[in-house]
Amino acid sequence: MVDKSAIGATDEPFTMVVEAGKVREFARATMSASPEYLEGPDPVIPPTFLTTVSFWSPPGRSVFSKVKMDLRRLLHGGQEYTFHGPPPAVGTTLTVQTRVADIYEKEGKRGGTMTFVITISEFRDESGTLVAEAKSTAIETGKPATSEAGA
Repeated sequence: MVDKSAIGATDEPFTMVVEAGKVREFARATMSASPEYLEGPDPVIPPTFLTTVSFWSPPGRSVFSKVKMDLRRLLHGGQEYTFHGPPPAVGTTLTVQTRVADIYEKEGKRGGTMTFVITISEFRDESGTLVAEAKSTAIETGKPATSEAGA
């Protein structure tokens, strides 16, 4: 059962360095052929590069531990990015903090109640300026997924 009292909860801030090699690796992994992501000493970050924040988050300190979602019933419901100016440049050290913005329920079409958890991750540069936000929607389904072999 999702803990709705987690609305407003935050994780501990941590840092994420925008590295040229990681930008290129991400661009290749997403099959981009864009030279702006792949060439030159200071490539531009692809808009979805901030997704890699999950690799920087310290183990066991995610805000999701406060929400208590059943990971067997977890779906990724969406991701949005907002940039407050140009995307962070290579060499920027970002401080990241995530908060639970909302938790609500809807009846599923296949039975059971789905619980939606909206989180917002804020990315601040070395001066403390908010440079980007990532809004993520996680969904806990009403029932665990079942295997329908042969269907």
